Amino acid sequence: MKNTVIGILIPFLGTTLGAACIFFMRRSINAKVNKALSGFAAGVMVAASVWSLLIPAMDMSSGMGKLAFLPAVVGFGFGIVFLLALDSLIPHLHIHGKEPEGPRASWRRTTMMVLAVTIHNIPEGMAVGAVFAGMLAGGGTITAAAAFSLSIGIAIQNFPEGAIISMPLYGEGESKGRAFLNGTLSGVVEPIGAVLTILLSRYLVPILPYLLAFAAGAMIYVVVEEMIPEASEGEHSNWGTIGFSIGFAVMMVLDVALG
Repeated sequence: MKNTVIGILIPFLGTTLGAACIFFMRRSINAKVNKALSGFAAGVMVAASVWSLLIPAMDMSSGMGKLAFLPAVVGFGFGIVFLLALDSLIPHLHIHGKEPEGPRASWRRTTMMVLAVTIHNIPEGMAVGAVFAGMLAGGGTITAAAAFSLSIGIAIQNFPEGAIISMPLYGEGESKGRAFLNGTLSGVVEPIGAVLTILLSRYLVPILPYLLAFAAGAMIYVVVEEMIPEASEGEHSNWGTIGFSIGFAVMMVLDVALG
């Protein structure tokens, strides 16, 4: 149990350390660096979705023979729909966006910016919870090393993400302390989501493949809807592509080497 607690807190630590960059950097991040960081985070999430979530989901369903893909496809689809619903129902504003998305609300701009990132952190928390639930369930499909590789990978991508959150908030006029706090709080949902996923899976062990794929679908939605466009639009898009490639390779190495 101790290892599980440590594992679900590692990504939150990554977000916190990234948000702390506000105390050592200027008010804004260089455009090229921002593109590279966004691409890196997207690459980590795509690789994690494939190696750490979808493939284990199909391995767990191997008893279904040629239909072993079915739980992965169903869970993946529900993950997409879930994030689509959150995007539609919760007012939020993306870091570099000009117009809020979701229902109209009179909330502060900074509040909606933090909400946007918080929404996108939900699937990451669920992903960590799902792999640790698979580890706790036994069977050897998901080892402790594999679970920690996903946790570490998400923490690595959360570091630049934490900086990408806190720096624009500081640029919007927030104090360093408030920008750091808001950046950190955006990551709180990850350990909460992980714990809830683990608690749910204990009673519904047969749906673990669906939970893994659900988390993958939610993560891919975030990548395609927000992160890749942010990394590829406008100038310096090649930096986003390079960042994506590095992030994908890092997560792939982590999963294969540690898993």
